[in-house]
Amino acid sequence: MVNTDTIKELRDSTGVSVMQCKFALEEALGDKEKALIILKKKGIEAALKKSDRNLNAGIIASYIHSTGTIGAMVELACETDFVSKNSEFKQLAYDIAMHIAASNPESENVLLDQPFIKNPEITVGALVNNAIQKFGEKTEIVRFIRYVALEK
Repeated sequence: MVNTDTIKELRDSTGVSVMQCKFALEEALGDKEKALIILKKKGIEAALKKSDRNLNAGIIASYIHSTGTIGAMVELACETDFVSKNSEFKQLAYDIAMHIAASNPESENVLLDQPFIKNPEITVGALVNNAIQKFGEKTEIVRFIRYVALEK
């Protein structure tokens, strides 16, 4: 039996549903590190299962660096407007825009393979897969652009 404090800690650190955290901890016999690995694997499996679904909603988020000389925009798509209007989905898009501004990826594949600037232990691709698991919908970066002001 797994205690509720451990479930809550795992939920807080991953954002995954309470039940998924509980099942992962039970499968890992209470070991949080093993439960994280299980959740990561299930997140990838969830992403693969949802890969053929249609993207019908999304948002565009932007980030402008405090210097005002670098900025980025990203279009993050999902299946429903219910998810696209979610504050956590909006925060995800903003965080990805911030990452783009900071890291200047050359392509979407490069972006997905980069360590995420706010948590280098995961890639941007893993961040998107976690969102798929968390929201239960296909989620995808459709396009992005990075701007740098001219220096004179």
